[in-house]
Amino acid sequence: MEDEVDASIRIVNKMLGEPETSSEPHTSKHSSDKPPHEKSVLSVDLRNLNPDNEMKKIFGSKVVQNEQNKRRGRGRAHGRSTVLVSQKNWPHLGKPGLSMRLVETKDDVHFFAFEHSKQYQTIQLQFLEAVESFNPDNIVALLNTYPYHIDALIQFSDICRMGDDVQMAAELIERAIFYMECSFHALFNIAMGNCRLDYRIAENRSFYIALFKHLIYIGQRGCNRTSLEFCKLILSLDPEEDPLGVILMIDYYAIRSSQYEYLIKLYYEWNPTRNLGQLPNFAFSVALATYLLAVDDELPTFEADIMLQNALIMFPGFLLPMLNRCNVEPDKAVNSHTLFQRTSDPAALQQLLSLYIGRMHSLWKAPDIVHWLERQVREVITRHENVARKRRKKLRFVGTPRNILRHIILSDIRDATVLLPQDMMSTPIFGFDPLPPLDSISIYARPARPFSQEDRSVLGMFFRSLLPTFNAPREGGVEQPPREAGAQGGGGEPRGSNDLRRSVTSLLDAMRDLISNIHLADVPNEGDVDSDDDREG
Repeated sequence: MEDEVDASIRIVNKMLGEPETSSEPHTSKHSSDKPPHEKSVLSVDLRNLNPDNEMKKIFGSKVVQNEQNKRRGRGRAHGRSTVLVSQKNWPHLGKPGLSMRLVETKDDVHFFAFEHSKQYQTIQLQFLEAVESFNPDNIVALLNTYPYHIDALIQFSDICRMGDDVQMAAELIERAIFYMECSFHALFNIAMGNCRLDYRIAENRSFYIALFKHLIYIGQRGCNRTSLEFCKLILSLDPEEDPLGVILMIDYYAIRSSQYEYLIKLYYEWNPTRNLGQLPNFAFSVALATYLLAVDDELPTFEADIMLQNALIMFPGFLLPMLNRCNVEPDKAVNSHTLFQRTSDPAALQQLLSLYIGRMHSLWKAPDIVHWLERQVREVITRHENVARKRRKKLRFVGTPRNILRHIILSDIRDATVLLPQDMMSTPIFGFDPLPPLDSISIYARPARPFSQEDRSVLGMFFRSLLPTFNAPREGGVEQPPREAGAQGGGGEPRGSNDLRRSVTSLLDAMRDLISNIHLADVPNEGDVDSDDDREG
């Protein structure tokens, strides 16, 4: 009979070691054997999708209301209501060529797909040509003519982010979501948790990508409860495949928003069938949530202690990097213990651990959390001296699943992006559709465009530069491989990097002019509601 460690390794290998293949039938999309609990943990509260409602709780209703009044003062509200983005003075553009159809209904689960009209298909082909030209000016020109084009808005949002204009980057994503929501099917009810979008269909992927980027931006504003709700929404669109790996960050926003009970509920309901405990983020975050909940309720932390000890035994590679990020110097007993010595963990596991540490270290560095961690490390050393020998069995990881790589790219957390496979650098990765599924379903033929010397222009470097591990080439040279941490020389930035920054700045100026010349009017937002206790008398 296999021991507990062997069983855990087998499960981790099964979860992380199966590469995505295009020949495998995609039967899970239409599986009628749905766990009955999925609806409850994936149901979305529309009020929690509006960051303004969360901001009211943080800053007060008057402050947020005054800002909303400024936005509404420039035009009369008209058009259809939306719930996915905060109210802006944007017009409804009629029918921009985007629509949604109901594909089928099975066991009370509705499967939908976005569709492009013939005219929109023509514009999309122009966009793909602009992208493959590696010249962002072509995207600006397309947006100038078609300001509602979804993928162009998403792609140019990355340009704004690269130019440190986060406000405009976030607004462009909100515009994209707004235009897609205006195209929803009448039965597409995001609150129920039973509406699905097949990620393999190219027209559907823009919605996923835009929602992912949106929740990152609103989380950066401190609206973590809102980001959690968007995590639930994205996960509900395809809970079985989870094409963007939302399960790898839902724990972060649950803890940041003090929704400990939700995270624990999700874990205990899904773990029996999905083995969430074999993912580093759930192994550690559920222990942390259990600890924080016990502290809040002034209860013993015994259950959380055991969970953290088990997580440390399963993933000892977590400890030293996390302590380093928390600026905590481990004692000699920890440094010398065989369990916690640096090992050659498989790349997939290293990526998951680095992603978790990069995202969560700010939560683990709190003094009381550090002290709790130190206590459990001592317990592990005392009680599990022989664990290290068992743990050093050779793990057989085939590779990192494509959805996890996609998540790492979109999350843009350097701890994890520096560990992306080097062979990914030879292929451009575009922000509007990073790492399309190998079994993608698309009406658009995109012939491969070989990399040429012309693509080494300053603007041509932009698209390849979206991948965080990209380094601008030195003058007269070629693109440099990613540098090792701490190995940067003292010669300053290469000339190509400065030229690229200036070019991006000029592009942003052009985009600001474009945005300012679009005359807009208010659109009411159904999610923009005041609770009774928020209203002023």
